[in-house]
Amino acid sequence: MTSGEWMGNAACRSAEPDELFVQGAQQNRAKTLCHGCLVRTECLAEALDNRIEFGVWGGMTERERRTLLRR
Repeated sequence: MTSGEWMGNAACRSAEPDELFVQGAQQNRAKTLCHGCLVRTECLAEALDNRIEFGVWGGMTERERRTLLRR
């Protein structure tokens, strides 16, 4: 599935970008958009493969993705 295909199925597709690119405690609220998302794995893979540094992707914050990549 290409990025264009999975993005159309994302639970956050109608969310404002400002809701996903937040800092601090607001990130936990943003992550709730990912719960039950049908393409959460594809979203996370996109962020990890492309080393996306900002925003919540696949239910993970920047810090969580950096930690995962270090393992």
